[in-house]
Amino acid sequence: MSASTITPWVVGNWKMNPMQADAGQLVQNLKKLLQDQIIAESACHIGVAPVSIALLNVQAAFKDAGRQILTVAQDLSRIAGTGAYTGEVSAELLKDSQINFVLVGHSERREIFAETADIIQAKVKHALTAGLTVIYCVGESLEQRENGQAEQVVLQQICDIASVVEAEQWVNIVIAYEPIWAIGTGKTASPEDAQAMHAAIRLGVSQITPAGQTMALLYGGSVKPENAVELAACPDINGALVGGASLNAESFYKIAQAFANTK
Repeated sequence: MSASTITPWVVGNWKMNPMQADAGQLVQNLKKLLQDQIIAESACHIGVAPVSIALLNVQAAFKDAGRQILTVAQDLSRIAGTGAYTGEVSAELLKDSQINFVLVGHSERREIFAETADIIQAKVKHALTAGLTVIYCVGESLEQRENGQAEQVVLQQICDIASVVEAEQWVNIVIAYEPIWAIGTGKTASPEDAQAMHAAIRLGVSQITPAGQTMALLYGGSVKPENAVELAACPDINGALVGGASLNAESFYKIAQAFANTK
């Protein structure tokens, strides 16, 4: 399988949005779009990452969508199992609720909540051990890019987790490259810059594991319908982690359609 034949993923990260009624309407609108003009599962994996209190409701609401819509947790505990850890949700608890996918390492978790490489490492380890698929987020700041450190920073973030990933577990990792300076700013890396970084990631991961050749690499950072076709045309970009545009069903659908039709 070459990078160009990898089934793309389009995942909507709802972050700390929306209110319950709006979430319900968003799900219904997306279901209607998918039922009116289905995007085959073989053409594109589609998922949404709602707030933790909505995970099970959203999962249930998509049961009759006509195709699988993955429900993705935005985070998980660095502590495994169960116990006296107020406010935490472990990998095992997610798995027990059939939530089989989780974001780890998002720049907002790294920056706002001071998640270190050690914390992220523990989260990845527990998620994989519990049988979850990890969407692992990497990305550089504007300062790091301007200093010519972008590739070094991103590849180091991948190396940070390599020691806790067993050889057979790499197939359960998807990498999402999100330049921090493009998240929620309206700025997007040019298709050329995004492709160059994705190619560097694929090369770097392939030096660690053969799974690097078939791993889905997603782009995130102000992805919208207007730039999705160009991004989808890049050979090493296998999908998108979508922020703000995922809160509008039509915009999110069009992004998924762009990747399904281009790949």
